[in-house]
Amino acid sequence: MVTDPIADFLTRIRNAQMAGHRVVDIPASNLKKRMTEILYAQGYILKYKFEDDNKQGIIKIALKYDPTSKVPAIQSMERVSRPGLRQYASPAEFRRVKNGLGVAIMSTSKGVMTDKEAKLQNVGGEVLCYIY
Repeated sequence: MVTDPIADFLTRIRNAQMAGHRVVDIPASNLKKRMTEILYAQGYILKYKFEDDNKQGIIKIALKYDPTSKVPAIQSMERVSRPGLRQYASPAEFRRVKNGLGVAIMSTSKGVMTDKEAKLQNVGGEVLCYIY
């Protein structure tokens, strides 16, 4: 049993990239589906597909690499808030990820979104992870 599904999501993607895999399968949940949609919208993954296996479902993610150097599009994925120590931030406290080049994924009262979207909607929440 996984005690931190978000850390498991990030670790599966990180491990697949280090091994040079093109596709990674991840057990689905609504939170992971929304995080996958954000990664796609921000250009960190090529494409994704949600499959139903009559259980919880599977997310298939096609990883994105640089065509010439084979370097992954995601350089770093860092879990911020963990089950033992939750990290919350208001819009005034948001810090820029990698000097504005990265993105923070947040869980807010209006759903899971990036830090930039949360700042536009003026809502704070739990900072789930930083990606750049």
